[in-house]
Amino acid sequence: MLVHEIITRGRSGDIAIVDDGRRITYAEAARGVKNFRNRLYALGIRRGDRVGLFSRNSAEFIYTYLAAASLGAICVPINFQLSPRETAYIMRDAGIHHILTFTPLEFDAQFSFAQHDIKTFGNKIFPDAPELPADFDENSPCAIIYTSGTTGNPKGATLSHRNLVRNTEQITILGCRATSKVLCVLPMYHCFGWTCCVLYALYCGAQIHVIRTFTPKEVVETIRDAGITDFYAVPSIYRLITKIAKPAELKTLRLAMCSGTTLPLKIAQEFTDKFNIPISEGYGLSEASPIVTLTIPGQERTGSIGKAIPDEELTVIDGDGNTLPAGQVGELLIRGDNVMLGYWNNTAATSATIDAQGRLHTGDVVRMDADGYLYIVNRLKEMIISMGENIYPREVEELIYRFDGIKDAAVIGVDDKLRGQAGACFYVAKDGEHVDTRALKKFLQINLALYKVPREFYELSEMPRTATGKISKRKILEDFLASKGDVS
Repeated sequence: MLVHEIITRGRSGDIAIVDDGRRITYAEAARGVKNFRNRLYALGIRRGDRVGLFSRNSAEFIYTYLAAASLGAICVPINFQLSPRETAYIMRDAGIHHILTFTPLEFDAQFSFAQHDIKTFGNKIFPDAPELPADFDENSPCAIIYTSGTTGNPKGATLSHRNLVRNTEQITILGCRATSKVLCVLPMYHCFGWTCCVLYALYCGAQIHVIRTFTPKEVVETIRDAGITDFYAVPSIYRLITKIAKPAELKTLRLAMCSGTTLPLKIAQEFTDKFNIPISEGYGLSEASPIVTLTIPGQERTGSIGKAIPDEELTVIDGDGNTLPAGQVGELLIRGDNVMLGYWNNTAATSATIDAQGRLHTGDVVRMDADGYLYIVNRLKEMIISMGENIYPREVEELIYRFDGIKDAAVIGVDDKLRGQAGACFYVAKDGEHVDTRALKKFLQINLALYKVPREFYELSEMPRTATGKISKRKILEDFLASKGDVS
């Protein structure tokens, strides 16, 4: 099966998408995909071309993605929170010449690309585009998901039709049915939201209820009024919902699924205590389409991110590459049909991430118990996860170093009650110079997505360093926590 064929699994008269007051049947959604497909073809989009998608959640987002896939083109969904600088890098790297947007993009530099209003893109009728050639198969690339890189520039995880469809099939253990109503509040550009809330729901012939802009009130009202059964969210959303919702308002939920970052036990317990609904935790990454582990409802285990999904091989290794037995801590490796083809135009990064045995090195440190349940221990990478969004300190630090007066800089993740984590900037000023942190923050806000901008700024007299001269972020964090009275 190819990704765009998933929409044909629903019964034509059943509701597929509820979006902004519209109730769209599976037959109407299929026509929407066809109209977008014909328009893209008329623009010259062909097999292997990259189509940019810069939009909030909507039925049209789904049409664009599936239409591009149906032409053998490669969809590149872009985080709409990114700054023009960040967006421009992705467009250059992917070689995007056409992009569908919900609001016009403006760049300082001139690019050779065409923008199209996604809201009106499918309104005109064009001749039918030809079918895909016979040699097009499920191993062909379907999408490029850009993930922030530890070297400052994001890398494009290239996912095939097989990757996405297989991952959708693997998560059917969650029990979605044609009668299910799935809330899509997670952004569709994010792999978690796309695979679980869109592809999986369509695969099961279920209803997708679209939330365009997250507000806790709208989420609660939609769950209550629409009778939502399946809910996917990140920990920060669960925290907010727990505060404002009444137990009766969430009574129709049969599945509360959490991923994107480790779920704090306190958030899970407070939600379950109030609504009598356990949260099923999962784990994944864009390079794996993204789901790797899941907890089946009713089989939750405290603190665990669940077990491997069907036909997924998980291995835990030590620093020398030796496989570790249950109970020991090491890096998690993944092998399965959902593992990406590689990073777009980046063979070096691909080789460093996928080994000769086809195993994806996650960079996450885990422990697996005797029953196969996994527990996240730490991260080999210094990634910060804020409200489900990945922040890589090196990218932020490189910009900070460009600001006048900065001698040394380190961005470290600190606990945040609302976001899970937030970045904190620790810096040393050049001799005799003063750093205006307000101006620094404004500079970062111009050049970064707002969620990447550090929450706090702290000046240090000098940076603690390791024996090899590297900045010791561990020591910085220890000193910071000690100053706050947190010695845990």
